[in-house]
Amino acid sequence: MAGSFTNDVISSDRVESTTVYNAAGEKLGTIDDLMIDKISGQVRYAVMEFGGFLGMGTDRFPIPWNMLKYDTSQGGYVVPIDKAQLDGAPRYATDNVPEYDDAYRSSVDKYYSL
Repeated sequence: MAGSFTNDVISSDRVESTTVYNAAGEKLGTIDDLMIDKISGQVRYAVMEFGGFLGMGTDRFPIPWNMLKYDTSQGGYVVPIDKAQLDGAPRYATDNVPEYDDAYRSSVDKYYSL
């Protein structure tokens, strides 16, 4: 049927602003953006916003999409990352988005042991 959707499809604007928690239930941040593979059309990374105050000094952390699991009881995504792991994680400022080239993607995937 044209135009019909199933429960495993979601609009990107519904993903953005969704809270991200760690396994202990601590809020890590919110989804700010999605990075989509131009060839396959698959989401490669969810960019999580963390830190700062009123949007100032906020860092963006690309997290491999396959690490996020949606938890209906929390109304957000859960990742196997604790706050200490974010200290050394790849990140960037809002106004300094890196090229998601092979080297950058490799560094993100390597950090998360993928």
